Amino acid sequence: MGSGNGRLVIISAPSGTGKDTIISRLTEMRQDIVLSVSATTRDPRKGETEGVSYYFVSRDRFLEMVKQGEFLEYAEYVGEYYGTPTKPVYEHISNGMNVILKIEVQGAKQVMSLEPDAITIFIAPPDMEELKRRLRMRGTDSEEKLAERIDRARLELEESAGYDHIVVNDDLNRATNEVLSIIESYKN
Repeated sequence: MGSGNGRLVIISAPSGTGKDTIISRLTEMRQDIVLSVSATTRDPRKGETEGVSYYFVSRDRFLEMVKQGEFLEYAEYVGEYYGTPTKPVYEHISNGMNVILKIEVQGAKQVMSLEPDAITIFIAPPDMEELKRRLRMRGTDSEEKLAERIDRARLELEESAGYDHIVVNDDLNRATNEVLSIIESYKN
């Protein structure tokens, strides 16, 4: 894992659990925590920046990257591809950074098999009703897509037992501090 003291931190959570907010707070609070930027074939959402939110690539380019072995993991999610480019992750770790991989359960399993030392954290909603409420409030999905996300969330929650840590996001500040203290507990 390189000579630095950086760690690979896998964070998974169903849509709507607040993982993006928790991760952005962590990277603001700490200079040594950085989010790995994923590549995706989906279109940018309002306010997303190329190279910061995601690397937005065409389907053809993505599949070419897969062929070249440029991903630590990749998966298809609701009709689009998402993947973690390998090179930047290991560069950051060797420079002493804790790199957060924000990936879904399928991708997390791929990385866990490659990197058994990774710190794995699953962020769970307080309950399914609250998750439905949060997803509805976002207003980004049709009812059909919403139902798809809820079904997906149920399956993901069943997989959470495979993670080292489960953090329930019932309060953003508390959950963020819990994730931070988990990461800090692994300091060499």
